[in-house]
Amino acid sequence: MGRALFSNFLIVSNSSPRLTSSLSFGGLGGKNWKIPPPIRQHRSLVRYNGSGFRCNCSVSLSQPAAPEASSSSVRKRIVSGVQPTGSIHLGNYLGAIKNWIALQNTYETLFFIVDLHAITLPYDTQQLSKATRDTAAIYLACGVDTSKMQASVFVQSHVRAHVELMWLLSSATPIGWLNRMIQFKEKSRKAGDENVGVALLTYPVLMASDILLYQSDFVPVGEDQKQHLELTRELAERVNYLYGGRKWKKLGGRGGAIFKVPEPLIPPAGARVMSLTDGLSKMSKSAPSDQSRINILDPKDVIANKIKRCKTDSYPGLEFDNPERPECNNLLSIYQLMSGKTKEEVAEECHNMNWGTFKSVLTDALIEHLHPIQVRHAEIISDSTYLDKVLAEGASKAGDIADATLNNVYQAMGFLRT
Repeated sequence: MGRALFSNFLIVSNSSPRLTSSLSFGGLGGKNWKIPPPIRQHRSLVRYNGSGFRCNCSVSLSQPAAPEASSSSVRKRIVSGVQPTGSIHLGNYLGAIKNWIALQNTYETLFFIVDLHAITLPYDTQQLSKATRDTAAIYLACGVDTSKMQASVFVQSHVRAHVELMWLLSSATPIGWLNRMIQFKEKSRKAGDENVGVALLTYPVLMASDILLYQSDFVPVGEDQKQHLELTRELAERVNYLYGGRKWKKLGGRGGAIFKVPEPLIPPAGARVMSLTDGLSKMSKSAPSDQSRINILDPKDVIANKIKRCKTDSYPGLEFDNPERPECNNLLSIYQLMSGKTKEEVAEECHNMNWGTFKSVLTDALIEHLHPIQVRHAEIISDSTYLDKVLAEGASKAGDIADATLNNVYQAMGFLRT
């Protein structure tokens, strides 16, 4: 996460979406153990190829004839979060937070600030608490509405069950699974051995506990997090097999599966916002140059300066989907998402523009879209009583769900409970 938990969310309308996916998962560790049919969950298709997972999926956002969930029915549950380290940027917002607004109208949503993940690499201890509050305020300023009974915002470390479940899951996680995680290899190489702690290797297990703790039905995932969700799914199935079913029932439990095996929500577009200085690299908090990203709280003059200086190309006109023009595709995509226009409308509007004209149009769209969020963020930050209340209520609700799951896991794994 500097990275979001599964940072990129499904882009949907405010009406209830219909999700249709066909996915397939190759196992992270399936060769080493067997899951009998009574315990095994439906698996979707994502294939590990040594450098990541390739996901073949389709997502339909057609309008259903009737809402998928009503106030009287049990809603499906979604969880996700963003790290509080660094500034929340346009990639975090467009890939994740912006889409929570629609999701909370259809699903039960748990959105948390993943501060425990923030310490996997060196960080500023003096800034962690402030950054956590800022991130929570941005969630709310962007439109997460905790007055809706189905939406909650809380801080990960305020629910102790995350850490407890991580330890229990660690005992069932083969080390080979973690050694194959691509992000660990990449981040440890960049950080250097002297700056890499065990937490960087094991944080995918914490991520799995974040998801499984709340019996999540769906997890929004982007390109860089598919491998982590596959590990979560495999780990859920492994624990269900090792400790669930009749084994759990003999210990006095209900039997059956301990964890739901979560399904992915794959964003059809806008999942990856790329760097302003390199159209082939994802916009990131960890990039050394702040010029590479638009931060949600950047003032107007800073936004204008960053867009003015961002990398472009020398081709005439502007166009989507030309592999030789990654910066052009990225900037057009950002404009599409900021303006709310369709891809076809943007292509028609901009195909004859020069870069100078387009940069001015893009700057105006960014400022117009982000200004209300910045104003609301300032209001929330200035009202510490309100923010504390939201986070406390969110942690209390999350804690009730988490405790029920954790007690089941302790029971199924044979611990003495008094």
